[in-house]
Amino acid sequence: MAEAANQPAPITREDYAARMARAGRAALDAGLAGLVVTPGPDLTHLCGYHDVTPSERLTALVITPDRPPRLLVPGLERANAANAVGAGAVELVSWTDGDDPYEIAGTLLDPRGRYGIADSAWALHLLALRRARPDTTYDSLTAVLPMLRAVKDAHEVRRLAAAGAAADAVYEEISTARFAGRRELDIAADLADLLRAHGHGQVDFTIVGSGPNGASPHHEAGERVIEDGDMVVLDFGGLKDGYGSDTTRTVHVGEATPEERRVHDVVREAQQAAFEAVRPGVACQEIDRVARRIITEAGYGEYFIHRVGHGIGVTTHEPPYLVEGEHLPLVPGMCFSIEPGIYLRGRFGVRIEDIVTCTETGGRRLNNTSHALRYVD
Repeated sequence: MAEAANQPAPITREDYAARMARAGRAALDAGLAGLVVTPGPDLTHLCGYHDVTPSERLTALVITPDRPPRLLVPGLERANAANAVGAGAVELVSWTDGDDPYEIAGTLLDPRGRYGIADSAWALHLLALRRARPDTTYDSLTAVLPMLRAVKDAHEVRRLAAAGAAADAVYEEISTARFAGRRELDIAADLADLLRAHGHGQVDFTIVGSGPNGASPHHEAGERVIEDGDMVVLDFGGLKDGYGSDTTRTVHVGEATPEERRVHDVVREAQQAAFEAVRPGVACQEIDRVARRIITEAGYGEYFIHRVGHGIGVTTHEPPYLVEGEHLPLVPGMCFSIEPGIYLRGRFGVRIEDIVTCTETGGRRLNNTSHALRYVD
């Protein structure tokens, strides 16, 4: 009963209609004739149609400010499209094998219009649209509408919070497992099983970097046997109810050395300071700068080798990106990781990552497990 009570409220047809209407207004404000959205995270976000695989058959949602959204689909997929929650808010336009879908798509476009097109669009489709309507032009959605998915509504924040809580439960359980004498692959398999057990329908990654492997931020779990004395970076996540989790904690097998504890303390201080810097109006790059300043002053600046964070939503990596040069200001509803790290090549690495949402008054963590260095067997 308690589990059912914690299920997020469904995203309704009206919610999707409101998202598409906002997207249409944003396109108009950006000087675009509209949006062309092919299968991928933008299509899922805007109209809830996710039961589609990108292929040589054109599927495209066309949003323009002057008329209801239209979803062009292959005829053999029309029934699937009609079952999408947001389908009732779009006009379905289908084509059959033997038709020219690009000529049909061209009838939905302004012949001289400039459109934002999904980043996930295949070159095959974009080039064919250009041939069908040679005077149309296209820019990537991320370039022209970086805020399209960056600001989450209440439904999305609740789903992200639930995914974060599930990932937290996974960390608490994996911390009781035996590490020493087992392969990284074994711990990664345990993480994947636990993510599924805690409601993740999709597991995207289970990074287990032990000892020197922890100094590679995106290390793929391998055959290395974890030993007593190893620092172990655990970074894992996926999709629960369509929204992402992504958290990192660093554990230690047996007693840590003073240097290992110091490096972990520096990363923890940097992560906390970056979190405390979150508030509306602060530039994304400033969150990176805050964490980087602390790590640099501690003497480890050259060993922090990636941005401090990325957005999360219907995918685990999406705008906004918290990196030097990104002047986009934080806005309430943005959800992103804060994940500073120090990587000492050939020795060990440390990373601490939480998903954070920006609120009117500051940051709110969606991961809440302890940042203390945890010791495992």
